[in-house]
Amino acid sequence: MNQLQCRERLVSFFESPASYLHGPAEVRSLQTHISWVFIASPFVFKLKKPVNLGFVDFSSLEKRRHFCQREVELNRRLCPDIYLGVVPIYKTASGFSFNVEGEIADFSVKMRELPRGWFLSELLAKELVGENEINRVISSLRRFYESEMPTPEIEAWGTPEKLKISTDENFAQAKPFVGQTISSAAFETIRHFTNSVYGMNEKRFQERIQQHRIRDCHGDLHLDHIHLAPETTTIFDCIEFNDRFRFIDVANDLAFLAMDFDFEGRSDLSNLLLRTAAREFRDDQILRVSDFYKCYRAFVRGKVESIQGISTEAAKPEEHAKQAARYFRLALRYAVSGSERLVLVVMGQVGTGKTSVARQLGRELDWPVFSSDRIRKMLAGVPLTERTPRKRRGELYSKSMTKQTYKELWAQGLAALEAHRGVVLDATFSSRADREFLREKCTESNVRLQMVELDANPAEVELRLKAREQSMGEISDARVEDLKKLNAAYESPSELSPDLIKVSANDSVSDTVKAVLLRLSEKQLQ
Repeated sequence: MNQLQCRERLVSFFESPASYLHGPAEVRSLQTHISWVFIASPFVFKLKKPVNLGFVDFSSLEKRRHFCQREVELNRRLCPDIYLGVVPIYKTASGFSFNVEGEIADFSVKMRELPRGWFLSELLAKELVGENEINRVISSLRRFYESEMPTPEIEAWGTPEKLKISTDENFAQAKPFVGQTISSAAFETIRHFTNSVYGMNEKRFQERIQQHRIRDCHGDLHLDHIHLAPETTTIFDCIEFNDRFRFIDVANDLAFLAMDFDFEGRSDLSNLLLRTAAREFRDDQILRVSDFYKCYRAFVRGKVESIQGISTEAAKPEEHAKQAARYFRLALRYAVSGSERLVLVVMGQVGTGKTSVARQLGRELDWPVFSSDRIRKMLAGVPLTERTPRKRRGELYSKSMTKQTYKELWAQGLAALEAHRGVVLDATFSSRADREFLREKCTESNVRLQMVELDANPAEVELRLKAREQSMGEISDARVEDLKKLNAAYESPSELSPDLIKVSANDSVSDTVKAVLLRLSEKQLQ
């Protein structure tokens, strides 16, 4: 029998109710990229996979025994009554057994089962998470962090040099997935943002160490690892397989849970969690470093989901790939806009590629895109992909219609912000009045505004406008014969300096999008 067959039979042994001494009615199983979990009520058994992924190594029996023991020891810090011990599984003539001693086949962690319905993920799905639940979590974590006094060895992992070991590892391990679950532009932007944070914030990282914010933490603090029964708060399943994933800033630990809330569309709870922690821990700096750590956490989840998607044991690889792409897009949003709501405007003269760039930015960030060309024609009742008849162009491009178009552009963008936290607006914004209107509206709504002006050389613009003559799906009415008049009407956005981002759009759309994302990440660091 080869190792794969032996492993399959061992999994089958755990999946059979007849294998257990307490005789469960059924056994439910689930798996991650590194473990199998078998729920045999009222107990749970966790079997580590014989994998070596670089950041985790369970490849030998002795290593699995060691890390089973470490899992029990470390998790008893937060939930001493849940982790019952390490259970050996023996080989027998007929298969495997928990109680017939002989050669040991493997080890598992035995736990008490936590009642269903009270996991934080379940409560969130039922919209039962609010201030009280957040306070319970923070209260438990505060006691835990205070009990874990840091040593010099632990605090050393708060330096940029040590942190970079983990982030460099992530980028190396995620690189094979570029073009599959993450785009090249997103990958390069997140890496640029991460490494720039280290270079620009050396003092801040040192201050976190001096304030003793680096502790032996949980390391895997997400929704499914928190259980809030009426009388008990249980936080379980911390990282046992790699100490550097636990020797972290408490802000890093909390960022995982905050990111999870963001991922589920509950940025209100993410913000509440971090504000409550900042108050209870007397640590206002948590709010200053949380976006960096949330970006790191989302990227890790994207990597892990990508790895699970190519596993031979993956039941639904396409679902893992889909989730990975969502996490990577969330990581990108942290890198370019943090946790604030953002109105991202792609503006510029005719023919600079605004619409193509805006659409691609929308796909990269998973944000809706609103186009003034589209809105203008819809308001006027003109078919989108038909060029407006000459006799109606005066009406369609009048000052009053332009004003109405920009009002509707803003209204649609603002409505979408509630669900998406960010929108992309595609419009020329050729007049200072239109730009001032948008700036005032963003200020009134407490929304951050970032305008990006695209620029292309005249020869390239002319080529693009000529190509429109052959396009069947073009919404814009502008053509080569309109170029001189439109350029003369374009008022330079000098009033936006130095906040305006100017990007050359002479190259491909993908190159332009990558340049925009990199510039946005640099703005985020200021």
